[in-house]
Amino acid sequence: MNISDMTVDRDSGNIFTDLGRPDADAHVVKAELMTRIDTIIRRRDITQLEAARLPGLSQPDISRLPRGDFRDCSLERLPRLLTTLDRDIDIRQPRSPATAGTLRAATAESA
Repeated sequence: MNISDMTVDRDSGNIFTDLGRPDADAHVVKAELMTRIDTIIRRRDITQLEAARLPGLSQPDISRLPRGDFRDCSLERLPRLLTTLDRDIDIRQPRSPATAGTLRAATAESA
């Protein structure tokens, strides 16, 4: 295959939108939150069982996070987990037309 034979499609910035998934915006936020949760758990060097006890989740729930398996995890549960890990969370939907249809999550350590 020649380079001249290749087609390049620009992505939307949301892999779930590109894959045609329903609720793509929510999936992106969940993925961002789960990545942050997994990072905190690893940095603190706590077990999945210890992490699960904080917000009252099960160890299998925590185990699914790094694998991106969040179908059964509501958008409400993830922020609750972050706050039990001593993080503040702010979820905003930008008003700019250039970013319409996207959600972003930011976390910061509590003082």
